[in-house]
Amino acid sequence: MSAEKKAHSTPAADAQFDVIVIGTGPGGEGAAMEATKQGKSVAVVEKQARIGGNCTHLGTIPSKSLRAAIYRMMEVNSNSNFRQLGIHIDIGFRDLRRSAQSVIELQVKMRRRFYERNDVRVYHGVASFLDDQTVQVENNDGSLLALAANAFVVATGSRPYRPREIDFSHPRVYDSDTILDLPETPGSMTIYGAGVIGCEYASMFRSLSVKLNLVNTRSNLLEFLDDEICDALSYHLRDTGVRIRHNEVFDRIETFADHVVVHLKSGKQLKSDVLLWANGRSGNTEELNLSSVGITPNHRGQIEVNENFQSVKPHIYAVGDVIGPPALASAAYAQGRIATRHLGNGHCKELRMEDVPTGIYTSPEISSLGRTERQLTEECVPYEVGHSMFKSLARAQIMGQPVGMLKLLFHRETLEILGIHCFGVNASEIIHIGQAIMAQPGEGNTLHYFMNRTFNYPTMAEAYRVAALNGYNRLF
Repeated sequence: MSAEKKAHSTPAADAQFDVIVIGTGPGGEGAAMEATKQGKSVAVVEKQARIGGNCTHLGTIPSKSLRAAIYRMMEVNSNSNFRQLGIHIDIGFRDLRRSAQSVIELQVKMRRRFYERNDVRVYHGVASFLDDQTVQVENNDGSLLALAANAFVVATGSRPYRPREIDFSHPRVYDSDTILDLPETPGSMTIYGAGVIGCEYASMFRSLSVKLNLVNTRSNLLEFLDDEICDALSYHLRDTGVRIRHNEVFDRIETFADHVVVHLKSGKQLKSDVLLWANGRSGNTEELNLSSVGITPNHRGQIEVNENFQSVKPHIYAVGDVIGPPALASAAYAQGRIATRHLGNGHCKELRMEDVPTGIYTSPEISSLGRTERQLTEECVPYEVGHSMFKSLARAQIMGQPVGMLKLLFHRETLEILGIHCFGVNASEIIHIGQAIMAQPGEGNTLHYFMNRTFNYPTMAEAYRVAALNGYNRLF
């Protein structure tokens, strides 16, 4: 297309910016805040009526708030002192879910102030590319705006993958976005998909005494984790009453007025009150008109990027869930900042995925950083293991949370910490102590740090000293 013809096909921009960010989830927020700190004029486009993205409204914040509400109820009901007094709390799902709304409102208010204080212009509407310098924003009232920029950051997130043959409009069929609208606590549930989302919801609903089937299409739960952590999670879920079914694939779903039947290709039939489909996610790219700028998403709707988060168009970046794994809110925020640093000065510190800790909010929590035993064995690295079992820690005993462990993997010769894996209460917090030490250069990252430091007693942090001494004793 000639430049003259192109000029006629693209309307004049209503506003011009240095950077336009599409999406206000963690990735979009990180990108926008970093760009404005560079002195750039920045606009963000958000499809929803309120900022925060799916992380705030459908995913991380509401699900973790729900988990916390369930956890507090279970703490009371499992406390022997309360039981002796005849105190038992039985709160339905809908009332537990309401506790998340106040947190969401606080998050939205706080994040809106971020944009206001940093003079970032916020547009609400559906963004689509007109050409590689212009996006069109369709407002809720149908009006259109054309916004131009020198660079773009796509941070539109993802949504649950929905197979066409499953009727998600049925009142007993849910995905991870709609499950939060469940009207009441079901008696039984089948969760299809045993990834992070499936395992988290399995923990939550089993804590509400829901009879639960967890269908896993693989041979182990969360295979990207260290094998010992995978085994611990499987054991704990089974111990609480979850029926895990590995290596299964669905054939068809039958829906009825009062139940759902999941037919598996193995011939099994799983009957339950409701079905939660938690098998995969798709990038939110279908409304972006990416073909107009020569970008083709993959079969999952995800945008492929290089190490600087650039698409095939160097000035169009993509971050967060829309680019696929690791699909973590924390990683998305860092990706947004790094992408904007690169578009600002042409270079940035590369974000290594191995430096990003996982945080999985099952009950108990799981968090890990660095390499697993499987990886170290494949790489022929001489390593040793140090354990701290939470049942032996005074703080865990006081809290009534004895299930779990901290596991340190370290080099047998240099004592360098190679991996940290935690399963148990506060795992997502505990991991950051080890993260700080693993980031130290040279001899700063060794087992000696934990062996030679005094930790407050009683604390969960003390697990590092116990694990370090346990591992060191294995060398002799």
